[in-house]
Amino acid sequence: MMWTDLIQHLHAINPGDATPYLPAVEGSLTRVVGMTLEAEGIDVSIGQACELMTSSGPVAAEVVGFSGNKAFLMPMAKVANLRVGTRVRPSQHGTGILVGDGLLGRVINAMGQPLDRRGPLTQVHISELGQQAINPLDRHPISEPLDVGIRAINGLLTVGKGQRIGLFAGSGVGKSVLLGMMTRFTNADVVVVGLVGERGREVKEFVDHILGEEGLRRAVVVASPADDAPLQRLRASHLATEIAEYFRDQGKNVLLLMDSLTRYAQAQREIALAIGEPPATRGYPPSVFAMLPQLVERAGNGVEGGGSITAFYTVLTEGDDLQDPIADSARAILDGHIVLSRRLADEGLYPAIDVEASISRVMPSVVTEQHLEFAQRFKGLQSTFTQNKDLISIGAYQKGADTELDVAIEKQPQLKRFIRQSLSQAVSFQEANRQLAQILQDKADAQRPLAPAS
Repeated sequence: MMWTDLIQHLHAINPGDATPYLPAVEGSLTRVVGMTLEAEGIDVSIGQACELMTSSGPVAAEVVGFSGNKAFLMPMAKVANLRVGTRVRPSQHGTGILVGDGLLGRVINAMGQPLDRRGPLTQVHISELGQQAINPLDRHPISEPLDVGIRAINGLLTVGKGQRIGLFAGSGVGKSVLLGMMTRFTNADVVVVGLVGERGREVKEFVDHILGEEGLRRAVVVASPADDAPLQRLRASHLATEIAEYFRDQGKNVLLLMDSLTRYAQAQREIALAIGEPPATRGYPPSVFAMLPQLVERAGNGVEGGGSITAFYTVLTEGDDLQDPIADSARAILDGHIVLSRRLADEGLYPAIDVEASISRVMPSVVTEQHLEFAQRFKGLQSTFTQNKDLISIGAYQKGADTELDVAIEKQPQLKRFIRQSLSQAVSFQEANRQLAQILQDKADAQRPLAPAS
């Protein structure tokens, strides 16, 4: 008798409740290749949780694909003692997540379990995983600036509440430090930090030294280091987003910092290639580029009168290549990008924000026309100086040959000081705007007309 026939028979003899009569349906492993486990004999769906009944105890796994009557699974953690015939059964546990104010000040892993050795979570409740997306016509438009406490961003690349922006950087140019500064200095109500796929030692360094006690007090940190299984890295990204959505639905302004979007894409690449999906662009299969907008689009403003999620996603540019497939795809779906320059970092300029290569697409909607003019004027002077830097360095430029360049040379120290900011210094949105105006309206530049707002 087939399982479907048995179920129909049980419903026939007890139409009110056939569940107690159903035995646990178990399958077995038939093949293990790398991280991919093949099982037969179980009726499961994509994304469903299962348990591998090893001799060391049950191990969580998740269904990631099918081929005929075979189900492809991937373990959620390191697993040992696997062998052909190992029992596989669908998990009886739900897929909900713990949310609530009790998460504030805590560090948790991809499964929602505390990592900070401060005891079990309290003041939390279970919420279903995977909320429905907000109707785009119901979202409140981005109309207010968010103060992130960074002078160069507040003044030149103003971020709006509900904006999604990329932080593009190679390794070792200060992106984690910049994220930590924002968590301490921002005026957002709640900060959710997702540390996905980074080095394990960086988690403690970020929490203890970069984030600090003050920043952690109103923050939730979800950590899944590089040695976690790819499924855990994916889950950590979604968990951080789910937690941010919960606080947004409570009417709070949330700052979501995801470090990094590239590691999220690489985790999906590992899974997709392992189950046979063909690579498309530089080894990335098509599913990667389909999942990026699904994650990113969940951030943003809620309905009218509700909260917001302002999201910063770090994007690793391997070899400082801004045309990397993930970087290129991220630029297309985000509301702007901030580029950290290795050249500026080598010069000792921190944060190493390349204002010429960066843009905030919502800035014209959240600042005054005068503020926008000042920002454009700043970028124009910086660009003029950069283009002629070699001539200036070798002494080939004579003062007076180009009035615009003369102003750019004279103001270069002030422009650099505006971008430079110490780790312990917070600069509010109003103060950044005031200092920007002071630079561009002194005696040396007062007679020059500002560029018209676009």
